[in-house]
Amino acid sequence: MSPWPVLLCFILSILSPPTLSRPLGHELTKSATKVKRGGFSLPIVRTKRGTGRVRRGDVTGDVGLGDNSDLLYTVPIGLGDDSTAVHLDTGSSDLWVITDTCRGGTCAAATAARYDTSTLNRTGSTVTMNYGDSTTGTSASGPIAFETATLAGISILDQTFGAVTTTTNPTVKYGAAGIFGLGFPSGSKVQEAIVVDKFGPIDDTDDFVRATEAYGPLLTRIAMTNELEKPMFAIELQRDTIDIGGQDGMLTIGELPDGIDESALTWVPVRLYPAKDGGLKPPTFASDEVYPFRWEIEIQGVFFNGQKLADSTQAVSGGVDNSIVSALIDTGNSLLRGPSDVVNTILSSVSSTFNPSDSNSEAIFPCTTPHTLAFQIGGKQFPIDPRDFIGAAASGDATNCVADNLVSTDPPSRGTLFRWSLGDPFFKSNLVVFHYGNLTHPSVDPPRVGIMSVVPANATEELQDAIEDAEDNGGNFESTIEVAPTSEAAADDATTVSFIPAETTTAVSTAFTTPSSSTASKGAAASGAAGTSNSDSSDAALGTLVLNRDILCLLFFIVCGLLV
Repeated sequence: MSPWPVLLCFILSILSPPTLSRPLGHELTKSATKVKRGGFSLPIVRTKRGTGRVRRGDVTGDVGLGDNSDLLYTVPIGLGDDSTAVHLDTGSSDLWVITDTCRGGTCAAATAARYDTSTLNRTGSTVTMNYGDSTTGTSASGPIAFETATLAGISILDQTFGAVTTTTNPTVKYGAAGIFGLGFPSGSKVQEAIVVDKFGPIDDTDDFVRATEAYGPLLTRIAMTNELEKPMFAIELQRDTIDIGGQDGMLTIGELPDGIDESALTWVPVRLYPAKDGGLKPPTFASDEVYPFRWEIEIQGVFFNGQKLADSTQAVSGGVDNSIVSALIDTGNSLLRGPSDVVNTILSSVSSTFNPSDSNSEAIFPCTTPHTLAFQIGGKQFPIDPRDFIGAAASGDATNCVADNLVSTDPPSRGTLFRWSLGDPFFKSNLVVFHYGNLTHPSVDPPRVGIMSVVPANATEELQDAIEDAEDNGGNFESTIEVAPTSEAAADDATTVSFIPAETTTAVSTAFTTPSSSTASKGAAASGAAGTSNSDSSDAALGTLVLNRDILCLLFFIVCGLLV
């Protein structure tokens, strides 16, 4: 019999393998994305599909920070074609900038460039955002808009932000064009306003939680794309008063700063807010979840000059949980704020002339007398550098200093459970890392904070050297202003990240897919939350398809043999 039918079957089996259909995620593009501005547009995600493997989970970025004499720290940010510097604030969740129509309030003294409202992509919603406590409260309000936002070389389309037309917030008087909140979606007034206008009153939170991908805070949206190497950011604040130096002054996204290992950090969980204490009510698709409200952690004790202080006895309000003493970790706060009874104890021990009954009284003491305030977190004490505890009592006086970096704040209440707010002095003394975890199912990958002290062993000697330098400088301590590197950041290439639609992914989404009760689904969700790419599951699927092809080819040979 002729061998040609057999040869033909062999050739056909090689040239006709089964077609493989593999879901692919978004490709990363190195570009400065240009988006046409003007008019309202809903966020539209376009999926770029290809035939090759897409590497995901490797996006990182970092950018230098500006510092206005340790009063506020700024970070460069791009909105469309505009670049500006905004106040870095881990104590809030929203992004806003002043516009060319903002004239009253603190806008009258603003020095930063204003956003041009003639090109505003309006959503039709407006927002009012409140800041501070009962004695320092400020606000900012205006319409909500969409724009491509770029931060540390990472861009994302259709980011919501407040286009502020009126504000009493003092940050705009000191060089910032607005505020960049790095907090959680549950604290976002921008997201809340859009969801209420779009879906009605938030009787349940399903729409609110699902809307985070489209309308949530900038850095949480970037983290939810799963394109970051890790869903985290780190902050290093420099010191620009008393003794210039310290850390580099850097915001790092998606990874730890160079030379830092996770084992060097003390990791502690973020305090979760039950709905009864003012937290986010869980959605029906995750009814057992309890969500974080802000970057708030438990502190196990406060120490001053080596002695543990008694806990505050100030009464809480609203019947909130009083069993935990916690602290807000807040770059938006230039001071250390705590309960009035504990603060007054510290200041009275520093200065014999301090009068707690007089709101204008100052705790004056000799500059050469170092004091150490420390917070016990995760079983370890984290001291405030003595150079970050003091301020100059008067110009030209390096003999007398004032403990002006420590003030009182409100006791816990519904929606604000913390007794302490650890602001910039804490950040100048510590490297702080913020890990978002799983933003829609925090039980899968809980949020956490990592801390590493950078206070040198010879901090007391460093303080004495700073005092001597001040005496040589006519009694004036060092002080400077660093401008945020806005132009440099704008000139850098940007990586655009985007979301993978649910129908194109092979693993459980950490964004909107409800974890199944099955072990396999929970494992997939956990690996997704940890930043693991989908390549492993895709490779398994590919291997199965290749094996099936080989079996079919073998069967094809057998049939051909029977035919001939």
